[in-house]
Amino acid sequence: MLKQIKYSVIIPIFNEEEVIQELWQRLHKVLKELDGNSEVIFINDGSYDDSLEILIQIRLSHPEVKIINFSRNFGHQCSLSAGIDHAKGKAVILMDGDLQDAPEAIFGFVEKWKQGYAVVYAIRKKRKENFVKNLTFTLFYRILNALAGLKLPLDAGIFSLMDRKVILALRSMPEQNKYISGLRAYAGFKQIGVPVERGPRFRGEPRVTVVKLFKLAFDGIFSFSTLPLKIATFLGIVSSISAFILGLTGLFFKFILEQDFLNWTYGLTTTFFIGGIQLFFLGIIGEYIGRIYDEVKQRPYYIIDEKIGFQEEVNYYESSQQISE
Repeated sequence: MLKQIKYSVIIPIFNEEEVIQELWQRLHKVLKELDGNSEVIFINDGSYDDSLEILIQIRLSHPEVKIINFSRNFGHQCSLSAGIDHAKGKAVILMDGDLQDAPEAIFGFVEKWKQGYAVVYAIRKKRKENFVKNLTFTLFYRILNALAGLKLPLDAGIFSLMDRKVILALRSMPEQNKYISGLRAYAGFKQIGVPVERGPRFRGEPRVTVVKLFKLAFDGIFSFSTLPLKIATFLGIVSSISAFILGLTGLFFKFILEQDFLNWTYGLTTTFFIGGIQLFFLGIIGEYIGRIYDEVKQRPYYIIDEKIGFQEEVNYYESSQQISE
């Protein structure tokens, strides 16, 4: 008889050989206490250490472990999307593989899910990271919330539980530059946040660089807001009106008062200032055009080298529906 899956846990892995064993021990202990069968989908995102070999060894004694091995490194959001595409559970849990997301917090997520919430996300408190990164995250969430056209929860990252209907909604959003936390909010349904203390990495160096943070921030802002374009239009109108007024004022000073209005240094400064603004907003327009270009190409969001362990399980939700019918 095929096994029915109730809980799916999705974990991207990139060079986490020092963390995987501890992560699995803690997560396995949590899953044993949950009601119903579980699967854990590890996405090996092009690791060049021994992460894949360690995952395969774990699967030998734990058939609930499934592995998706990418052909190369595609990134965190792509890895999560692959897990979402393959998850069979009625409840799907997303978490990082560095143990900054405590597996024990899953109990609180499941409790809220059973109360009827379709999305339960972690509100990260007391991040144990450096001041600059904490400040960057804090500003990012608030700037995105101010710019986006929908209400996004503050300080809510990837760590979350989503009902099957939310997962199906996410699968229907084939965007190339995904910001999954934003898409989760966009999907709607009944959502609630649970305070979770963000721990330090168990071992090793942080995988998220400043460049990757900026890429994620840009994906979030440009995927959910056209406000930067509206600001460009507004400033263009203001600049044109200001230039017209300054022009009339200059003519008045020259022909009526017979005086110089502004000397060449002011004119040169104004030219560089306006030129800088133009280049800045051309960059913003370029970000939108680049994303349109990505969508038009329709390249696969990720490429899988091999899948391990995706033969014997069935979809809990769909099989339950068939039984009830």
